[in-house]
Amino acid sequence: MRPAHTAEYPDVAPSLPPRSRGVIALLEENCTSCMLCARECPDWCIHIDSHKETVPAPTPGGRERQRNVLDRFAIDFSLCMYCGICIEVCPFDALFWSPQFEYAETDIRDLLHEKERLGEWMATVPPPPALDDKAAEPAEVAAANRPARTPRAPGGAAAARPPRTVRPKVVREDPT
Repeated sequence: MRPAHTAEYPDVAPSLPPRSRGVIALLEENCTSCMLCARECPDWCIHIDSHKETVPAPTPGGRERQRNVLDRFAIDFSLCMYCGICIEVCPFDALFWSPQFEYAETDIRDLLHEKERLGEWMATVPPPPALDDKAAEPAEVAAANRPARTPRAPGGAAAARPPRTVRPKVVREDPT
């Protein structure tokens, strides 16, 4: 006979593993409205609205640029199946897993959360795990630490190389 293991939730908060997946959080300043997360979502539960804004040229004689401005980012958690595809495909690290799981609503229509609510959950996102000491250096860091290229010598690559020495060809006789 073993004693019963009863979870006293909601009176006692459960002890969750450190990297638990609860809800998807949005870091709004990293979102470029590229729509990759919405296109890859199998449930089509992500809604994004944006507009283009003209940015003046930084230098005189330069040309004006356009950038996307995020107007609306909403996730309908009544449709979401928490697969994490949207987080994986985001090239700008704008979406993260938050361990927050207490967001129940009495009406299913209230499970559509806008960017303000998704941004509030960023405070609960844990920091990424530390890198392994014996792991290889990330490619981005290795490229940044590489010394700068030296300029080529005038006359092209052939002028920069020392002259090649030609070795005489040795001919051997067949002993048979």
